[in-house]
Amino acid sequence: MIAILLFFSFIFLILMGIPVAISVGLSSIIVLAIGDVSLVLFPQRLFAGIDSFPLIAVPFFILAGDLMAEGKMSKLIVNFAETIFGFMRGGLWIISVMASAFFAAISGSGGATTAAIGTPLIPELKSRNYDPEFSAALIACSGGIGVVIPPSVPMVLYALIANESIARLFLNGFIPGLMMAAALIFMALRKANKENYPRGNKVAMNQIISSFKSSIWGLMTPIIILGGIFSGYFTPSEAAVIAVDWALFVSLFIYRDKNLKDIFRIFTKSVTTSSLIMLLIGTAQVFSWVLANWNIPVMITTAILSISDNRYIILLFVNIILLIAGVFMETASIVIILTPIFLGLMTQIGVDPIHFGIIMTIALAIGMSTPPVAINLYIASSISGYSIEKISRQALPLILILIMVLLLVTYLPLFIPLIF
Repeated sequence: MIAILLFFSFIFLILMGIPVAISVGLSSIIVLAIGDVSLVLFPQRLFAGIDSFPLIAVPFFILAGDLMAEGKMSKLIVNFAETIFGFMRGGLWIISVMASAFFAAISGSGGATTAAIGTPLIPELKSRNYDPEFSAALIACSGGIGVVIPPSVPMVLYALIANESIARLFLNGFIPGLMMAAALIFMALRKANKENYPRGNKVAMNQIISSFKSSIWGLMTPIIILGGIFSGYFTPSEAAVIAVDWALFVSLFIYRDKNLKDIFRIFTKSVTTSSLIMLLIGTAQVFSWVLANWNIPVMITTAILSISDNRYIILLFVNIILLIAGVFMETASIVIILTPIFLGLMTQIGVDPIHFGIIMTIALAIGMSTPPVAINLYIASSISGYSIEKISRQALPLILILIMVLLLVTYLPLFIPLIF
């Protein structure tokens, strides 16, 4: 009864248009009140939920991504990619995906990746007569790689909830992220060859070297962030702070493309985003306490196992739920709400929690391009000027091939152990 009330009230509030963080909190309060639990527990659990040192990584990775998305750093990375891949048929589409994959190793955010790569490239793709709607869809779908290749805000949230290593999650994000990039490049090349797009001009080696030198400060960013984490010099939380310091240093003193007014505006934007996420984390901690107190995850696990105890079928079922959730909810909400529900089930059927974290991250990356709640599509739409409906139609085959990548990552490690 409590489980039905909790989920029914949450879904009802969401359908009423109430923000997810408020819906999570109100549905928890309703259950606490009916369950005769003191409502003092709500603020206690809420503040306990955000009183965590590793959570420092979330606002700082968001801020670092926003700082790097605006200005010369992203543009110079795009220019460097063009000198290497621009000669190929459909080269600018390949550049879009490769630049997104590289920026993913800097930002940790799908929205920031889409904005950083889409802002310089979508107008350029239009001017060179590339299909503008497909271009916007490709950049939106490529933006999802931003949360799969580390650093990744959703991975940080999952690791904290699942009590797993952030570094291990980051380490296991590279191969799936590159698989997503390869799948999108395949689709871009297929369309370019089918429609006989012209090849670009080959670039001389001295131009490649010059472009590399110009972009070296941006190219060093993932080396500093990820190299420091994996070598043990600093933790992921410390890495997030260092990423902000590096972005400020490069912007203010190397490229000199920002002034204090720009920095203040970006800080304000990042604080707003981070505040919403932290509120969601706090209310979700109360939601998780309600789930645990009334043994709801155990009930759900028992119900699913009564249908089938085949882990391949259960994984397919969970993937479907994650993909559907991605259609209606934003990424952080899904991680915080669904991780406590499914983690015990995954452990019971023999799936490594790190493996499940990667599965969830990829499913949510796909959700960033599936309307109506599709942050990457909205960003691509605002940059390109094309409607969500038009871009969504072009995104459908790209989403389908990314789902194939999701299934490969879901099932392949069960037969061929990877890093997990």
